Amino acid sequence: MKLIESVPNFSEGRREEIVRQIIEEASKYPKVKVLDWSMDKDHNRSVVTLVGEPEQVLNALFDMTKKAAELIDLRYHKGEHPRMGATDVIPLVPLIGTTMQECVEWSKQLGKRIGEELGIPVYLYERSATRPERENLSEIRKGEFEGFFEKIKDPKWKPDFGPDRVHETAGVTAVGAREFLIAFNVNLGTNNIEIADKIAKAVRHISGGYRYVKAMGVELKEKGIVQVSMNLTNYKKSPIFRVFETIKREAARYGVPVVGSEIIGMVPLQAIVDTFAWYLQIDDFGTNRVIEERLLNELTKEE
Repeated sequence: MKLIESVPNFSEGRREEIVRQIIEEASKYPKVKVLDWSMDKDHNRSVVTLVGEPEQVLNALFDMTKKAAELIDLRYHKGEHPRMGATDVIPLVPLIGTTMQECVEWSKQLGKRIGEELGIPVYLYERSATRPERENLSEIRKGEFEGFFEKIKDPKWKPDFGPDRVHETAGVTAVGAREFLIAFNVNLGTNNIEIADKIAKAVRHISGGYRYVKAMGVELKEKGIVQVSMNLTNYKKSPIFRVFETIKREAARYGVPVVGSEIIGMVPLQAIVDTFAWYLQIDDFGTNRVIEERLLNELTKEE
């Protein structure tokens, strides 16, 4: 059995009917399962988690990208989260019976098809990157949709696939293979975006923070608060609990409380177990002590 995961991000988080039409494209493939999807009005962004047989996952992702290009017009899109495409990013993650190198090759196949058949410029990122400056998604995304019309003229930013011009309404898309990522956000009891920016700067790697953390400050206008929005690109080396405690301590410096947190999409059981064990100071605790996990393993042995 070969299984991969993909977590495509779409630049629409306010019109549920649009998001549902995009997700519906995956239902045409029996060996693809939509495990989770979420919308965020402030970010104006949706995140979908798919798992399935590689070939069908690639076909589903292509169809979802095509549908997003038909329904989303970035000329009228505004949100707190940086974006450059209607389908902003498509990561491929190896799960069962698959390798990172296979995901790299599949990302190239998908990127080539999107570029040639949909006329959307595609940039390969993370493990699939063809140039060092393209490994980090935030570097590719700099300038966002509006700035890409000029950026793409620079030979340094010639797309890996597709035309050398930005798609008028769907922008550009990043496709790549990567490790499992946790989208983890921490909400602060203030509406001062400068505080969120300072805390994000303290924890993110690019400005001296944790090696596997990407972070930025975001305004949640509907709630009247701000947020430290993060991607944890290696939860084993930069664990959730350590990052969370650092944010709490940094927030305390400014007299600001942490009022909540959220995980976007799915999360590995091991990350939850590690956090549980750390906060309760339990020695020698692992997934083998989780009854559902143990039961699943026993049932699998019997098949």
